[in-house]
Amino acid sequence: MTTLLLIDVQRNMLLPPTPAPGATEVGAAIEDLLERARAAGARVVHVRNNGGELDPDRPGTDGWELVHPPLTGEPVVDKLVPDAFTGTKLGDLLAAGDRLVVAGFQSEWCVRETGLEALRRGHEVQLVSGAHGTYDDGRPATEISAGVEQELAGAGAKIVQPGEVIFRD
Repeated sequence: MTTLLLIDVQRNMLLPPTPAPGATEVGAAIEDLLERARAAGARVVHVRNNGGELDPDRPGTDGWELVHPPLTGEPVVDKLVPDAFTGTKLGDLLAAGDRLVVAGFQSEWCVRETGLEALRRGHEVQLVSGAHGTYDDGRPATEISAGVEQELAGAGAKIVQPGEVIFRD
């Protein structure tokens, strides 16, 4: 089965006051993937980061809210660490060998850690180029995201363009 795994697609990453660089383009790519996944009847899982007391994604704040409200039957997995499998129900929601289409934030943290763990668990991982992002951190965000794509490809993930994703059961 194919699952669209939306990692930390939360208001604090995509909307003012401090959206990630390229948030408009990344957000549009994510929205397109979500619409296509839903139209195809693919499973959609939303992962949400629960930040600490001073974080912009602290539970209950505007920044913590998901940009795309889940539809009935679309689970939300709340996490406290970058790897969305650690201490959550994510592993229970997926069958062995499920194909994961991965998009979201932040490339070098939650996207990277969750993607690597999914590969270790035997899932086929497709990381969608242009549908994940991060903040500048001494290097441009686009360079950081490209480095994550290279690392995940080296670990066995497929790096795909948004239009190359085919949602199927």
